[in-house]
Amino acid sequence: MHIPDGYLDPISAGVTWAVMLAYGYYAYRRSELQKYMELAISLAAAIFVAQMLNWPIPGGTSLHMVGGALAAILLGPFVAFFVLLLVLLVQTLVFHDGGITTLGANVINMGVVAPLTGYAVYKVLRPRVGVFWSAFAAGWASITVAGIAAGLEIGLSPWFPYGWTISVPVMAGWHALLGLVEGAITGFVALYLSKRAPEYVRL
Repeated sequence: MHIPDGYLDPISAGVTWAVMLAYGYYAYRRSELQKYMELAISLAAAIFVAQMLNWPIPGGTSLHMVGGALAAILLGPFVAFFVLLLVLLVQTLVFHDGGITTLGANVINMGVVAPLTGYAVYKVLRPRVGVFWSAFAAGWASITVAGIAAGLEIGLSPWFPYGWTISVPVMAGWHALLGLVEGAITGFVALYLSKRAPEYVRL
């Protein structure tokens, strides 16, 4: 899902950077980041390792785990933003996974769209279907919707060789499939923590 440099035109890159910074300021004001700092860093390390396994997608970017829903379930969507921001900064600056110009778009997709989607799905379904299935649905929906967002960003950019009619279905389809794995991992982790350490599950 990481968008590398050269995929977004300067206007798209600038707009996504501005959105990322504005949301980051809002998230910082709304979050309790200092309270959850140790857990946030530990979770960022685990998500970092999971995201390092990725596969290229012809007509899209890449396919890999995200972890946005799990971070939102454990820490809320606003602290989850900073967890994913830390992961993406290290990947971009140290491992050149993703780009500097496209950092805004990558953070929006994985640090904003994925956590907010996962959190909303989990919150709605939790009273109805229990922890596992609500977390499973949250994990699946978060990575799928984030994949669609990435497909739209690159597909609408004049610098990308494929239009959105190709990039969106490709990104949505592959991420929906991987979402079954992400959903299962999210579900089992949330279920385990809800029984063994319920203080770590926000809802």
